[in-house]
Amino acid sequence: MNKQSSSPALPHLSRLLVVRLSAFGDVIHTIPAVVALRRALPSTEIAWAVEPAYQELIELVAGVQVIPAPLKRWGKSAVSSGREIRGLARDLRTFTRGQTAIDFQGLAKSALVARVSGATERFGFHPESVRERVSSWLTNRHVRIDPLEHVIDWNLRLAREVAPDLDASLAVDFSPFASDPLGMLAPFKGRIVLLPAAGRPEKQWPAERFRDLAARLGDRALVVWGPGEQELAQQVGAEMAPPTSFRELASLLRAASLVIGGDTGPLHLAAALGTPVIGLYGPTDPRRNGPYGQLDRVVESFASTRSMASITVAEVLQKIGEIVAIS
Repeated sequence: MNKQSSSPALPHLSRLLVVRLSAFGDVIHTIPAVVALRRALPSTEIAWAVEPAYQELIELVAGVQVIPAPLKRWGKSAVSSGREIRGLARDLRTFTRGQTAIDFQGLAKSALVARVSGATERFGFHPESVRERVSSWLTNRHVRIDPLEHVIDWNLRLAREVAPDLDASLAVDFSPFASDPLGMLAPFKGRIVLLPAAGRPEKQWPAERFRDLAARLGDRALVVWGPGEQELAQQVGAEMAPPTSFRELASLLRAASLVIGGDTGPLHLAAALGTPVIGLYGPTDPRRNGPYGQLDRVVESFASTRSMASITVAEVLQKIGEIVAIS
């Protein structure tokens, strides 16, 4: 990877706006870079513009201020949400005061948030590395990354442009986010958690494969699900966890003996919490999006068919046997 800075050093920085609006797994992948920035720039005030659903996660783990940016809610009602949109723009400008923003998302909407903030210096990925190239028109400090590296390393590389002395080796503690104050989830400790859902259908391993796997695991299997996923979870035919909040989900994943799922936010949260995981990868590259720190625990078809249907139960059972005893 090119280690040379693409831009001259910044003057003393008192305010830094971070932009990564969503989604769950991507926010988790951004937190290490933001924590590293906070440690490297102790006298700099940092705020993160993000969807409100992730506010508590960021405050507890990243330890920075949050500016809620509910762009998803406004998407279909931009006119009726005009007052709130203007309020967000005002909050962004009030915080940034013309200083610096860093866009970890590389979409038109995230780059627009950075631009609207009034930040004079707006860092983002090089146009070759972003999903929507229009975003690079709104940033003025473009950073090249190695496309073969993990997205967490991309984010750390981008952060290092703002803080050259940033230490990327320091661990991030996600455990403060795990919470089960009523002890509701204690009976599920040590189970093998199955995550049948995913953000996109093509990332889902077929439900019948999860059902076959659950039958082999017996009463050790526990199906975890979120909003809108209950019907899919029922198809697995194993015991289902109760509905959980984000923090209860974290507690459940931290207490598991193993977590198995596709390229999803809960899988990445489990990996961040230090729980053993097995990632099932088809259409997405595990080198870039795999469970960080556990890339050897992936069963993938990305190198061949890129279809989740190509991953067999036998392959997953073999990988399970390398991690926990299942007999």
